[in-house]
Amino acid sequence: MFIQVKLLNGFKEPLWYAAPKTEEHTIATSLVGSIVQVPLQRRVTPAVVIHEQHEKPAVKFAIRAIEKFERFPNDQHYWQFLESLAAYHALEPAYLVQRLKGFLSAESIKKQIEQTTLCLPTAADAKTNAPVSALTDEQEIAYNAIVADVQASRYQATVLHGVTGSGKTEVYKKLMLDAFAQQKTTLFLVPEVTLALSFYARLKKSMPEHIPFYSFHSAVSAKEKKELWAALLAGKPVIIIGVHLPLLAPIANLGLIIVDEEHEVGYQEKKYPYIHSKDAAIMRAHTYKVPIVLGSATPSLRSLYNVTHKGWRLCTLSRRYAGAFPKIQVVNLITEKKRPSFWISAELHAAIKERLHKKEQAILFLNRRGFAFFVQCAACGTSLQCTDCSVSLTLHQDNILYCHYCTYKRPLPTFCPQCNGPESQFLKKGIGTQKVCALLKDLFPQARIARADLDTTKSKKEWQKTVEDFYAGSLDILVGTQTITKGYDFPKVTLVGILWADLNLNFPQYNATETTLQQLIQVAGRAGRHTDHSQVIVQTMSAHTVFSYIDELRYRDFCTAEMHSRQEYGYPPYKQLCMLILQHKDEATVEKDAHAITYALTTLRTRAEKNVQILGPSKPPVHKVQKIHVREIYLKAVAIHDILFLYNALNHSRYRSSILFMPGVV
Repeated sequence: MFIQVKLLNGFKEPLWYAAPKTEEHTIATSLVGSIVQVPLQRRVTPAVVIHEQHEKPAVKFAIRAIEKFERFPNDQHYWQFLESLAAYHALEPAYLVQRLKGFLSAESIKKQIEQTTLCLPTAADAKTNAPVSALTDEQEIAYNAIVADVQASRYQATVLHGVTGSGKTEVYKKLMLDAFAQQKTTLFLVPEVTLALSFYARLKKSMPEHIPFYSFHSAVSAKEKKELWAALLAGKPVIIIGVHLPLLAPIANLGLIIVDEEHEVGYQEKKYPYIHSKDAAIMRAHTYKVPIVLGSATPSLRSLYNVTHKGWRLCTLSRRYAGAFPKIQVVNLITEKKRPSFWISAELHAAIKERLHKKEQAILFLNRRGFAFFVQCAACGTSLQCTDCSVSLTLHQDNILYCHYCTYKRPLPTFCPQCNGPESQFLKKGIGTQKVCALLKDLFPQARIARADLDTTKSKKEWQKTVEDFYAGSLDILVGTQTITKGYDFPKVTLVGILWADLNLNFPQYNATETTLQQLIQVAGRAGRHTDHSQVIVQTMSAHTVFSYIDELRYRDFCTAEMHSRQEYGYPPYKQLCMLILQHKDEATVEKDAHAITYALTTLRTRAEKNVQILGPSKPPVHKVQKIHVREIYLKAVAIHDILFLYNALNHSRYRSSILFMPGVV
């Protein structure tokens, strides 16, 4: 047996080796995708098998034997999937194997996890103590449609549009049990590691004890990784919970993929190679011929488009498992003249006062942490900036200025660095969660208030106590960022206040309206999960039409209107939008390369007659991060193959800047 390998050290050319006869049939039916140790000059290096054959290849050099095989799950679809995923991201497949191998050998970063693994009851858990609750009529219809695909081992994408608190998890649980009964493994994906920890605890508590659950993410210990790897080698049916990494694991008996909160931007990796886990999950389901479920209270427009145009199935859960939808009120702060504070409307003030009187709880949401957005000198107009990033420093309550893009921090200066004006001339503009807490303490001195944002949740112990106290009723008001928008179910919350609801609408993104509405609906969904009388007050600075759709039963109406706009202007899902990210420590270099690359792409497009629109180069709002300057070029086309053709045809060696490719901009 002769095998062709790709080295995991970055060497691009494939090499041939001979496989020892004593081992070639003991590892797997097919060796493709397996990890081997091969001799290279005077050292031994890891490689991945990409091809195998019995005939000796026609090469001029002597073929050496591999040193050893590393035990690898017998996943016959694995290499085909990696090739498709790598091609979509303009990568070498060996890079993905190397990433998996690196993670398996890496130490856990459990100490860095920002939240708790605390398992709190959900609305469904509150209804019954049964391991898997009886399904409602709507849940039963969705389950029956999907379980047929599990049993038939066929690819089918299903969008499970379930309103907040409708019990989507109960459908997931029953599907996972059916897959396990057929000796099949389930991949269960969530958009954040903290949610993976929470779901792991909840599922372990509510599912039968004999079901093996494994976490596969950055908070997993070396021991847990070894246990999962042993189960995969043995081909045992398991349930794997994670965010990005489970999709790179070889699984011989994969039978079901579930993507919860499928609309979430957390599935988009923020570092190269910018893999979007939902897209990768769809690709894997298609390759392995298994069903995939994409659940959300606010499905993405791309998923709803695929229901209409690509044969995806849509299942709807329109009723809450318990409680009732809250009453929603939108308040425009610009038109409201009299209020107790600039940031707290009279309506919200009265509603909080009423909850305190009734011994009920409130959540206030603001998608900004800190005390003030930025500090500006009133005399000369200078704002205090990060030295390494092109962003203003955020003032925190301890009078320390922080950069939220790097680790830079400094005390608030006593004078302006530009005009030497005194600190008394500094204007502290904007608002963050710290300032909201301070305002509430002035307005409601008797209230017990806590904060939930990245600063407070870094301490797992502190955050766990906050969650426990709020759940037990020892706190009255919880002020937080997107940390509190999903994954938690607090039964005594009857009021949700959203401050500065239109904050993200002005972001320079084609889908800013969609992502803003999704977040608002998710936050509003925290109210009324166990009561028929709850309220949501949405405070805005503008009269945007998006606020008429916060009632989640109207979400599909918004999607219909937004689809028309996307089609008219040629944005996803009607066209593919990809981005080239150029980086260099010298701004003049990256600027020069950006224009040269744009010209080169334009020339390639003309020669190849590709219908690709080239936008840019542009200077992004945050154009310097940790002393690295950034420029962006956008490529838009109906077919992503045309975009990949141009990118792959580009001569990267001609430019000094790093060129990173990001497909499927969301």
